[in-house]
Amino acid sequence: MKIYTKTGDKGTTSLIYGTRVAKNDLRVEAYGTCDETNSMIGLALSYLYKENFQGKEIIESVYHKIQTNLFHVGAELATPKGKEVKWTITALDIQELENQIDDWDIELPPLTNFILPGGHPAGAAFHVARTIARRAERCAVSLGEDVNPLVLAYLNRLSDLLFVTARCVNQKLGESEQTLHAKS
Repeated sequence: MKIYTKTGDKGTTSLIYGTRVAKNDLRVEAYGTCDETNSMIGLALSYLYKENFQGKEIIESVYHKIQTNLFHVGAELATPKGKEVKWTITALDIQELENQIDDWDIELPPLTNFILPGGHPAGAAFHVARTIARRAERCAVSLGEDVNPLVLAYLNRLSDLLFVTARCVNQKLGESEQTLHAKS
């Protein structure tokens, strides 16, 4: 099977079930931004490859499932209105994100100020993934009533988990958080 099909050379692409739409269609933007989130998570995880710390395997395992779920979110967003969704996000998927947020957040110092994204390259990449997940959520919201509310909740909770993960990774790798400076 060839990677290139030439079917998109004129600026269109296929949704699930073969409906062709413009490549700048909101639906394509939404699932494309989920793909971008997924890729940034992969980059963040790659920065942890040579690192050793307690809990690293849990982070990798949690994000393996999340990366799989992001494919399901993308598939759901790529399914035209009125068609059967083959893969879907469930309330249990959202609950798992919430449980993980609670488990990791309890280990972190309480937030008393806004923190600046950065720290270890992995932590910084998780912060970037968080902002991309927020954009994916905004794109999905723009689709209106065509979107499963569980997809919106999943993307919202995912961005929260990515924030906590960035903080957790930075803490485990000895990176201090930088806070905003007060304006003079």
